[in-house]
Amino acid sequence: MITDWQQSIARALSSTSDADSLLATASDAARSLGYEFFAYGIRMPLPLSRPQTLMISSYPQQWQQRYAEQSYMAIDPTVAHALRSTAPLQWSEDVFASARHLWEDAQGHGLHVGWAQAAVNSNGAVGMLTLARSGDAISEQELAANGLRMHWLVHAVHENAARVLAPQLQQLPQLTERECDVLRWTADGKTSGEIGDILGVSERTVNFHINNCMDKLGAVNKTACTIKAAMLRLI
Repeated sequence: MITDWQQSIARALSSTSDADSLLATASDAARSLGYEFFAYGIRMPLPLSRPQTLMISSYPQQWQQRYAEQSYMAIDPTVAHALRSTAPLQWSEDVFASARHLWEDAQGHGLHVGWAQAAVNSNGAVGMLTLARSGDAISEQELAANGLRMHWLVHAVHENAARVLAPQLQQLPQLTERECDVLRWTADGKTSGEIGDILGVSERTVNFHINNCMDKLGAVNKTACTIKAAMLRLI
């Protein structure tokens, strides 16, 4: 059942057109759930060697600057968690055991309590939403009252963030069914000749489809093409 709160937030998010309006709307939603601060980051699926990450945050400016200067993203255990799981995660000393300095630094900037969860869209972009505040630990009663709203907000923000922050993901080329078949078999290590035998077509036809995929995805060879298609969840 969709609540009035969800409908209101959903309408506001769908009307956002840039990072500032998205941040303002999401921050309002965070405050309505009892959190002073909101942060969201989205990691593009490509390029594999240096995936692009875009962030919006209502954290104190001093902390945002500190986080960037210290390259905390590289050691942030909540980021590492988001890249391997969509389960929610509450901040704790145990969670930050491997990054004690980060934990203490965040505490020193008034960030004592946090809750984070990741979401993945159909094109492979990973987003993580974090709700944080300066005090009052998250109680079981609070999670019982607001847990479903928090989970819903993760996906609502992620859907709109992909639209606003990464419009290129909305404009991916479409592969035909046969092109997808060819790339799937290529990903399984089959040669063009073997794929031709499997699909009942000539090796030349297989190569024709591979070349079309390379053109569509801007790949320099069939290996890069297959990886790119897989990372973008096109196959």
